[in-house]
Amino acid sequence: MKLKRASLILAAPVMALLAVATPAVSASAAPAAAHPVKLPCRAWMSNAKPKDYSTIDVWVATARDAAVTTVAHYKTTSTKHTGRANSKGDAGIAYRISDATPGYKVNVSVSVTAGRSGGSCSTSFVPHR
Repeated sequence: MKLKRASLILAAPVMALLAVATPAVSASAAPAAAHPVKLPCRAWMSNAKPKDYSTIDVWVATARDAAVTTVAHYKTTSTKHTGRANSKGDAGIAYRISDATPGYKVNVSVSVTAGRSGGSCSTSFVPHR
């Protein structure tokens, strides 16, 4: 028992010394964030089940004037298209569906960039005859 009391008595002054010797850092004194801001990205298809030989759009909501890149990953190939968001942050990227594998889910990767900031999202569609 005496050993436990002695260790508690010694621990209190050491903790007090550490509290005084350690300077507090305020949030305003912290350096600016080194990482760029993540851009918002939300994507959806104008038609999630398009008929073969039709045109559909990948709609993207992001930051105003952001560069938009979409890549449709078909069963045997991938197709890349680019565009730019308008002043409201909206973009529409057209895809012509021609001879895609019916029933195969086509994932569409979307990336958005503006300056040093970027973001990503995805959507998909399933073509049919």
